[in-house]
Amino acid sequence: MPPVGFTNLLIVTVVALLAPLLLGFAPRLRLPAVVLEIVAGVVLGPGGLGWLKVDLAVQVVAVLGLAFLLLLAGLEIDLVALRGRWLGPAVAGYALTLTLGVAVGFGARAAGWVDSALLLAIALSATSLGLVVAVLKDAGALTGDVGQAVVAAATVADFAAIVLLSLLFSADGGGTGERVALFAVFVVAVAAIAAAALTARRSMRLGDVLERLQDGTAEIRVRGAVLLMMGFVLLAQHVGLESILGAFLAGAVISAVDRDAASHPHFRVKLEALGYGFLIPVFFVASGARLDVSALLDEPSALAQVPVYLAALLVVRGVPALLYRRRMATRPVAAAGLLQATSLPFLVTAAEIGTATDRMSEVTATALVCAGLASVLIFPTTATGLLAPMKITDGAGTDRAELGVSRLSR
Repeated sequence: MPPVGFTNLLIVTVVALLAPLLLGFAPRLRLPAVVLEIVAGVVLGPGGLGWLKVDLAVQVVAVLGLAFLLLLAGLEIDLVALRGRWLGPAVAGYALTLTLGVAVGFGARAAGWVDSALLLAIALSATSLGLVVAVLKDAGALTGDVGQAVVAAATVADFAAIVLLSLLFSADGGGTGERVALFAVFVVAVAAIAAAALTARRSMRLGDVLERLQDGTAEIRVRGAVLLMMGFVLLAQHVGLESILGAFLAGAVISAVDRDAASHPHFRVKLEALGYGFLIPVFFVASGARLDVSALLDEPSALAQVPVYLAALLVVRGVPALLYRRRMATRPVAAAGLLQATSLPFLVTAAEIGTATDRMSEVTATALVCAGLASVLIFPTTATGLLAPMKITDGAGTDRAELGVSRLSR
């Protein structure tokens, strides 16, 4: 067996360290580290300086990084909170998103940019749930109408987009009907495992053992989460579905089972440390290194796709926010639309699947990811400005803040 080199992985980990560190020295620059990681991959990769190659070691860790990214996205799902008054608008909004996305997809196919209008529609239909949650927390709007609406919409969009991408465009082949049947089997298996986990959770003896082994070198809860993720990923692959679906549902199951975290408050922090501290940055840097930016820059018509896809994101995901007009004022609605249009991780994943199945060219995939980068740079910052408390004065001359006020209360 030839030795595995770690030079490229070392370069990736250096980038992973420097990206947030540089942003830490510029706190006013509200830029997610993922943007710098992808850009650094582009600059250092074969299409740039040529210092970084996605070799075997980087590929393996990047695959685990993608799985952990979807696991942590699934952990963001709160089924109890989702069953509120925002679920209906979220589902209706996603239906509108797909309608608009298909229209954009047919236009892009007519222009010769994509081979599958539906693949582009699905790629444009997701929202970066983890990113918008962080933005809403910083703005102090997570528990208000804007936060609840956006989180519900992003949850529905992420789940539906991952399921649709896995069912319709899996790289493992097979017909759509066959994959739908296998998906039903997969869901039954996941439900059975979740039910077994819920039953086991009620065991006081098991609870005592888990509490005793959850810290120290055992880290039994982290090991269990990794086992569940790998098991669901393998199960998804065996039934001909995308591995991302397995990882995402593993996170959703953990979120549903792990409702009472009083005895283990650091469990999710540990998962995030493993994911965001090592695995996930490798995925984003490697994704940047795979982008063929040179081909995009060499052809003006190809470069023109980037602003078009950025505008398409704003239309496909932003326009459905108009459904909130009966419950929110204009500025919160606009902020919600911008946050819903913020997308990057899913675009990277969809682009990789599109190129792997020959339904999307390398140039189109690069343009999509560049549009996602632009959305992360522009939309959350603009939304934060709209969500900033507006100072208004009451009858007594006292200043008070208004944030996401319902139209009915104004």
